[in-house]
Amino acid sequence: MKEDQGGSGSDVFTVQNSIPRAPNMATDDVDYANRHSSFSGASPAALYEQGRLSSEGSPMMMSPWNQTAGSPFTKSACWSSNGFEDDATASNAAGSMHNTVIGSLVREEGHIYSLAASGELLYTGSDSKNIRVWKNLKEFSAFKSSSGLVKAIIVSDGKIFTGHQDGKIRVWKVSPKAPSIHKRAGTLPTLKDIFKSSINPSNYIEVRKKRTALWIKHSDAVSCLSLSDDGSLLYSASWDRTIKVWRLSDSKCLESIKAHDDAVNSVVATADGLVFSGSADGTVKVWRRDSVARSSAKHSLAETLLRQECAVTSLAADKATSIVYCGSSDGLVNHWVRTKDNKFAQGGELKGHKLAILCLAAAGPLLLSGSADKTICVWKKEGAIHTCLSVLTGHDGPVKCLAVEVNPESAKSGGGSNGDQRWIVYSGSLDKSVKVWNVSELPPDMGNAAGTVPSHFEEHSLPGSDGRQSSAGGAARSSEI
Repeated sequence: MKEDQGGSGSDVFTVQNSIPRAPNMATDDVDYANRHSSFSGASPAALYEQGRLSSEGSPMMMSPWNQTAGSPFTKSACWSSNGFEDDATASNAAGSMHNTVIGSLVREEGHIYSLAASGELLYTGSDSKNIRVWKNLKEFSAFKSSSGLVKAIIVSDGKIFTGHQDGKIRVWKVSPKAPSIHKRAGTLPTLKDIFKSSINPSNYIEVRKKRTALWIKHSDAVSCLSLSDDGSLLYSASWDRTIKVWRLSDSKCLESIKAHDDAVNSVVATADGLVFSGSADGTVKVWRRDSVARSSAKHSLAETLLRQECAVTSLAADKATSIVYCGSSDGLVNHWVRTKDNKFAQGGELKGHKLAILCLAAAGPLLLSGSADKTICVWKKEGAIHTCLSVLTGHDGPVKCLAVEVNPESAKSGGGSNGDQRWIVYSGSLDKSVKVWNVSELPPDMGNAAGTVPSHFEEHSLPGSDGRQSSAGGAARSSEI
């Protein structure tokens, strides 16, 4: 088809000492205190404006960082791969080698909205409609779709799934003859399924006032993608307030869940058939897969973990310890732990940002939170306590997406003699850059500047916890779960 093309990248890489900065964004405490959610106590019908399009009223569309003009292909094709962008970052690295910037990937073509790491490759999506593939901090390949900002990327069994602003999920495959070439393998739903469903009038549902659409298609932006624990099912969350369940073996849409009263911003599938969803309506819900059989996967609401005025922006799950994390527009991270009766008990709040949480990523005992305040907090769970190990700074815009994988060198050494497991963290920002970090599970030295945690980084305790001091410079309070 002519719509989507794949090809290898041929851009020139140059080393630069600095990167042009974006305009400053106000992040004072007054703005932090006065932020409000779009969710209110109104009726469900009032929570979602029927005539609203995904491009209208979106926080990202109204953001001062969304200033792209003209064609992205008319801009400079120069990238930079440099260790440190400014004196502050270089100073932090000199003070501690625990968490350092490995490199930066910068191109003036669009804000970075999505990331996915798979082996040696990193996939990045932006509002330029491009999906770029990186290897060893260099562009390895690139492919594009003619429509739809790339809001989500996930890699499974040799296929790349991308969720777009236009409501489509596109499927890509790597050419067996040329690993740098990616070709479109189809869309979800398939054209065949669309044709078969369109014949039956009962397959149409009302999506907006006086507008209907097939239930197997998203009618608004696809905001998030997640795979089931066994890799057989793909979950897609959308601003159309639904979650759709796809069987990957035949690309069939098995179910459309009317999950929330406003846009669904995040979905995470975990073990035992549990699926978590977070929405702009301020709720976090748990869905349970009723049937383990792949042919009849139906989901029912198990419980609602959270109801609040602030929008839920992101979710992450630590599958090893059954902990679920939720980031919100008020800058807080809530977390829940699974109990013996398969329920979830709230463990407390992590306070480390002054502006909205935009993304979360869990890796081993670590949780990483990216925020509109341009920083990334590295949290570590030890027993029932969360500690803020460090704060990663260097982005000039909100941190929109995160991806994590084990540092290959750390994996070879088995974590090192001192148990220092390291992770490679990728952070995508609305400053149009991707930064690559080397992150350690060990706390920085107490005397180093890079290991000092600001005083506002703390964990709010649940009633009855002892509120003991944490080990991160004595700055973060901790709580029992």
